[in-house]
Amino acid sequence: MKILVVEDDKRLAATVKRGLEQEGYAVDVALDGTDGRWMATEQEYDAIVLDVMLPGVNGYRLCAGLREAGNWTPILMLTAKRGEYDEAEALDTGADDFLSKPFSFVVLLARLRALVRRGSGERPAVIEVGDLRLDPAAHQCLRGEVDVPLSPREFAVLEYLARRAGSAVSKRELLEHVWDFAFDGDDNIVEVYVRRLRRKVDEPFDRATIQTVRGAGYRIDVDA
Repeated sequence: MKILVVEDDKRLAATVKRGLEQEGYAVDVALDGTDGRWMATEQEYDAIVLDVMLPGVNGYRLCAGLREAGNWTPILMLTAKRGEYDEAEALDTGADDFLSKPFSFVVLLARLRALVRRGSGERPAVIEVGDLRLDPAAHQCLRGEVDVPLSPREFAVLEYLARRAGSAVSKRELLEHVWDFAFDGDDNIVEVYVRRLRRKVDEPFDRATIQTVRGAGYRIDVDA
């Protein structure tokens, strides 16, 4: 899944980005409210981690502006402030959840997972496509009863394809949602990961779940 982190503390932003990437998320970072507003408007994200005290546009104003514009991407608001009034203001401006600094990364991760599931009826806690079962919270992939170990990036590619099961997903879409906004490498990296996934989740089980759609990308075949 693709996350936008809007945080002016460079060290904290880098720490959160690194931790989320290790969990298989694609992460973009904005260091001020102005860039954060532009990125949240121009790109599609599954959730936004938003600090309150930001240069340019503060988190409250940014959140309220997105909601007024009809952008309902789930927002987890961060603040160094404490107290019920700060929490109430965050929620009143349209945030979905609130976390005070300092915070546990484990809690941040759990709350993000909950927000992403809550943000769309198409995001069940466990994804099932035939006998292929993905549990994002446990980072577990099962083919029938067999546990298939995957790297975080492999899991992220497979999860995105599985959530779009039956539909063609382009290389560009995979790059934008599994890598990040700044990725400027060879888009053939997608082919590399698809080959790895086929060797792990298809070939040992005599399946062809991950199919190439000529000129369009890849598709999870729900009947294969």
